Amino acid sequence: MVENRPIATALSHLVLVLGVLIVAFPVYITFIASTQTAEQIVQNVPMSLLPGSNMLTTYKLALFGGQTETGATIAPVAPMLLVSFISAIVIAVGKIAISLLSAFAVVYFRFPFRQLVFWMIFVTLMLPVEVRIGPTYEVVSDLGMLNSYAGLTVPLIASATATFLFRQFFLTVPDELVEAARIDGAGPMRFFKDVLLPLSATSIAALFVIQFIYGWNQYLWPLLVTTSEDMYPVVMGIKRMITGGDAATEWNAVMATAILAMVPPALVVIVMQKWFVKGLVDTEK
Repeated sequence: MVENRPIATALSHLVLVLGVLIVAFPVYITFIASTQTAEQIVQNVPMSLLPGSNMLTTYKLALFGGQTETGATIAPVAPMLLVSFISAIVIAVGKIAISLLSAFAVVYFRFPFRQLVFWMIFVTLMLPVEVRIGPTYEVVSDLGMLNSYAGLTVPLIASATATFLFRQFFLTVPDELVEAARIDGAGPMRFFKDVLLPLSATSIAALFVIQFIYGWNQYLWPLLVTTSEDMYPVVMGIKRMITGGDAATEWNAVMATAILAMVPPALVVIVMQKWFVKGLVDTEK
């Protein structure tokens, strides 16, 4: 029996509302700043919390580039968004594909040192990024993959975490399914495609959301492997728009770029929210 506790219910809702306000307020400030001019942001202290009239001009300037009223040149963000999107898609799909196949091999194939191979994969989680990033950069440079989508994505598509998660799920699949597939004459890849992939759909969806956001937010690795502006992701674009020294920063364009950078990951989470939550909490497998 669920007890009716109005005070506890009101308190829990109050905490949730406060949490939402704390998280959403900086995003609201960013949006408001993107609708004003750079002069209004700098001169009006505190800044107005109401939308300005410069929204269309600012977002057009951020997307397609051009010169501001002060003569500053803004690089177009649209190509950066495309680079980030392609990189995030390739990283997410690549991580899931490689992790599925590696977990399938570790669980369903008998070969020497099978457990050792798995634990060697798992141990890579204990190596910090700083330890691996130097040798990885040298390999990418020697292969001529700098300033390319391959250089941005290939070193990041291996995932020990996803391999571990898929391995644990495959271990819960009943042996009767394996025997039934074998009796029906299905080979290993047929069993993988027709049985394991449908059963793993929710886990794949949850991992896709996580890995897409991971690929979208990459900053350190693109900073190392890209020197051409044509291959800059949007996160690097935001950093480069914040000038130093005597140059004035066009904060309205920076804030518009930040809002544009939030939209694709937010859309992915919204569209795949049902699958994402189900993949994380569903235990009836």
